[in-house]
Amino acid sequence: MPYYYIYKITPGETETAKSLELIREYEKYQDAKKEVRAMRAEQAADSNHQYKIIFADSQTEAEEQLLEHREQPIVKEWEK
Repeated sequence: MPYYYIYKITPGETETAKSLELIREYEKYQDAKKEVRAMRAEQAADSNHQYKIIFADSQTEAEEQLLEHREQPIVKEWEK
């Protein structure tokens, strides 16, 4: 059964060297969203990590999705 996983992501020297720490998993998105919002509110302004929710069938798949390289979206002139 797919779950919503919450990860704490700490950047590394390169994009693929970032550190992933599983915080918790939820069956319902609303529960995961509430937890992440609370964590982000408590986070210090000068911290270099971030919290993300990822939907996946397994913890391994979630980590693969978080570590894959994604192209930066092209921002059109009218979207600025």
